[in-house]
Amino acid sequence: MAAAIAHAQAGRQVTVFEAARTVGGRARAVAGVLPDGTTATLDNGQHILIGAYAESLRLMRLVGVDPATALLRLPLTLQFPDGQGLQLPDLPPPLDALLGIVRAKGWGWPDKLALLRTATAWQLRGFRCAPHTSVAELCAPLTPRLMAEFIDPLCVSALNTPAHEASGQVFLRVLQDSLFSGRGGSNLLLPRADLGALFPEAAVRWLLQQGGQVVTGQRIQRLLPLPSGRWQLAGAALGADEPEAFDHITLACPSWEASRLVEGLAGTAGLASAARWSATASALRFEAITTVYAHTSGARLPQPMLALRNTAAHPAQFVFDRGQLDGQHGLLAFVVSASDGDRALIEQQVLQQAAVQLDMPGLRPVQTVVEKRATFACTPGLQRPAMQVLPGLTACGDYVEGPYPATLEGAVLSGTAVAACAAAG
Repeated sequence: MAAAIAHAQAGRQVTVFEAARTVGGRARAVAGVLPDGTTATLDNGQHILIGAYAESLRLMRLVGVDPATALLRLPLTLQFPDGQGLQLPDLPPPLDALLGIVRAKGWGWPDKLALLRTATAWQLRGFRCAPHTSVAELCAPLTPRLMAEFIDPLCVSALNTPAHEASGQVFLRVLQDSLFSGRGGSNLLLPRADLGALFPEAAVRWLLQQGGQVVTGQRIQRLLPLPSGRWQLAGAALGADEPEAFDHITLACPSWEASRLVEGLAGTAGLASAARWSATASALRFEAITTVYAHTSGARLPQPMLALRNTAAHPAQFVFDRGQLDGQHGLLAFVVSASDGDRALIEQQVLQQAAVQLDMPGLRPVQTVVEKRATFACTPGLQRPAMQVLPGLTACGDYVEGPYPATLEGAVLSGTAVAACAAAG
């Protein structure tokens, strides 16, 4: 939807073909039923934004969504149910980080001094490191407590990749843009509405008002290049009677779908470069995210979001109180980033974790959503496919070449940039 908006603002007539019945991709609303039979609006994964997501916030405002009411803004907080952990005060950077580290509960002075020294060294090096450095290697000077209670949860929430496998350079870029981008950049922005209402559904309304079209439930099967340089699309419901020709195609879909479509062009005369692009896209590895929704009457967290102590037997890293966010009281969302395992087992482990760490033994499962390919594995030195595929054909998405991991902001930045790329190509 970000790409469609950008193309429309560039003066182009836009048609969106969406394979699913609803818009939003991996950030969309799903229906659920509480244990008592009451219907609930869930999401296909519990997402958060941060204050530095300037493009996401701009697009929300553009399509008529007010971030001040749609999002709950909180200082960056990585606190556990026992009150230990980090919480930044509302101050301009770097004073917020400095004071937050000094005040962090449960951290000894060796922990705090190690983090201050290491963070200062990162800043002096311009938040740069060798391309093949992992987050674990980058953070070697830090203490085990800092790794367990700060770096590991921060890394897995931002990159959805374990620290020993995650890209140190991308991690540093995220830290730079969040902690040093200006006051409020590190704030957590927690959705007060379902993800469909937060942006994509409003984006559809905006696009229709601009004269665009949105066709849902339509999966494109093949791209058909024409001698004129234009394109036709082949899909089950598009029909064969004088199919419409398009001047430009943007693949705003998952990398495996883009790879499939581009691979279909590889054998066409003069399009050998399509095979290279497709191979780069198909070589990406993926990490799963599991969101376990659970409910019990009267369940309430001391804060809208808490960090959890993550182990092999207790896999969730964070829990969200939907009652404090969208008014669905008693409903909690547990997030297991970089998850690995059987859905039923993860659900059982998370409920046990809630009983131990939250003292909530009565939680009952509502729905467990597993996004098996939620994000690409953001590993050191990773080669990502370019935005320009062929003349007249571009791709956008959080996996396309860029400085950010697979985040909402990375996706919308790519979508916005593709309009200029299309003009240049």
